[in-house]
Amino acid sequence: MDDVISRFFENLVGRLSGPMKFRLVLQPVMAVIFAVRSGLKDSREGKPPYFWGLFINPEGRADMLRDGWKSVGRIFIFGIIMDVVYQIIVFRRFYPVEALSVAAILALVPYLLIRGPVTRIARWKSKRATE
Repeated sequence: MDDVISRFFENLVGRLSGPMKFRLVLQPVMAVIFAVRSGLKDSREGKPPYFWGLFINPEGRADMLRDGWKSVGRIFIFGIIMDVVYQIIVFRRFYPVEALSVAAILALVPYLLIRGPVTRIARWKSKRATE
């Protein structure tokens, strides 16, 4: 088990300097773009900030998750495909847990971190403009 964990972290760090390192910037940027777009839409529709809303709104959680997945799902799938290609080129093997982890780190984390604050900022600016 220790070998698997150490290999995972070594491979993760190796992605920083290996081939296809452009995706380490491209995927988070795309996730941020989609998060901003969705956050502005949430603000216009009066929805709660996304990540916070997942916790405080249990009856609307399924709809919020569906909406979030619709927005960032393609980037996540693209991230998995890109990591599979990377793994085949570099390792000549496929590690599915690594592919899922890298895709989540590059797509889902930035999306979750940005969408809610964008909603809050847009709502604040809208409120301030009407005063």
